[in-house]
Amino acid sequence: MLRNSVLLFFLIFSFVFVSCDSNRVFDEYKSVPNLWHKDSIIGFKVTPPDSTKKYNLFVNLRNTNAYKYNNLFLIVEMVYPHGKTIKDTLEYRMADPSGKLLGTGLTDVKENKLWYKGQDEPFVFNEIGEYTINIQQAMRENGKVNGVTELEGITDIGFRVEHINNN
Repeated sequence: MLRNSVLLFFLIFSFVFVSCDSNRVFDEYKSVPNLWHKDSIIGFKVTPPDSTKKYNLFVNLRNTNAYKYNNLFLIVEMVYPHGKTIKDTLEYRMADPSGKLLGTGLTDVKENKLWYKGQDEPFVFNEIGEYTINIQQAMRENGKVNGVTELEGITDIGFRVEHINNN
């Protein structure tokens, strides 16, 4: 009887947890090896369900205490279905002024949901078909010309598309 009650609790908890994320359209993570090489590109294929609705787009990442920088530079490239390509160099704050890592999580792994598109103006996937999102690290240390060849402390890179409430 106790075993059935525990199983029922976990089923209900799982259902509530999954159903709370009704804005999710696409949400995928890919693991990064121990060191994220500057030439390593993490790619995602997204086929949006509606080319007329508005969305918010995010780069998600998980990092550990081994991440030693206060910020993060990423090159994010979006390739449209008909070949148009938009490439952005983005900077994100990863730690507060005291050096404490930002993000959520109770362990030494922090999860960060970083705006890509939609923060100022909602994004519309105005072409029907598959979009490719490529993400590459572009970190540099102060005073050095060459970028950080192997970035330590990033464990997973993700990409997320969300419906905007009140579309």
